[in-house]
Amino acid sequence: MKIAVLVKEVPDTWGDRRLDPSTKRVDRSSDVVVDEVDEKAVEIALQLQAANAGSTVTVVTMGPKRALDSLRKGLAMGADSAIHLVDDGLAGSDAVQTSAALAAALAPRGFDLVIAGNESTDGRTAAVPAMLAERLGVAQLTALRTLHVSGSTVSGERVTDDGYVDVETSLPAVVSVNEQIAEARYPSFKGIMGAKKKPVEVLGLGDLGLAAGDTGAANSWSVVHDVTARPARTGGTIVTDDGTAATQLADYLAAAKLI
Repeated sequence: MKIAVLVKEVPDTWGDRRLDPSTKRVDRSSDVVVDEVDEKAVEIALQLQAANAGSTVTVVTMGPKRALDSLRKGLAMGADSAIHLVDDGLAGSDAVQTSAALAAALAPRGFDLVIAGNESTDGRTAAVPAMLAERLGVAQLTALRTLHVSGSTVSGERVTDDGYVDVETSLPAVVSVNEQIAEARYPSFKGIMGAKKKPVEVLGLGDLGLAAGDTGAANSWSVVHDVTARPARTGGTIVTDDGTAATQLADYLAAAKLI
């Protein structure tokens, strides 16, 4: 079984995340890390590989040259190979263009199972896995908290607002997993050193048979016209209980149209 895992480099959630007012895009000049849910996606892929003899795991990302570090982490965890989509013409891609580029990379390589995190911490569209499945013409199972493969069947528990439902489909398929799927392992020293020798295939737009903006103007169907910094936090209203606290609170809530 050939397994591909989508990983994404995102701004560290422990840092100060902001939009760049000049590009109207997420500012990625600060500390960046592999999205946590993507690390867990790599983990479950490695567990499936261990349970299915002869399987291979390939980590895939689309991003600038420095995103190679994210691929190296997946390789250090135990993935066999990596694919890096890197091209200036892909800058600013939205979910539509991203899914087109990923599909162009994955389709000719014939993966049986593509695993992705359910949403990234920067974009949070939660749309790429579904779009990718549509472009590849395969079934999709999304928002899974468990994942199993038995023969040619993939199944899991899909989280809903009311609990979960058991879902299954036949391979090939695209699945997305949430933060409950697994706890990612820490790369060992041996794994980190070995990752440097594992193959990384680098693909540009020409290799994918695409041109910049193939699926939308400037790689995005949506446009951000303006960016305004979040205002600094100010002190709240203090209600002093001098015997009229209840009235003061009611007046405040009424003025805010909360009651």
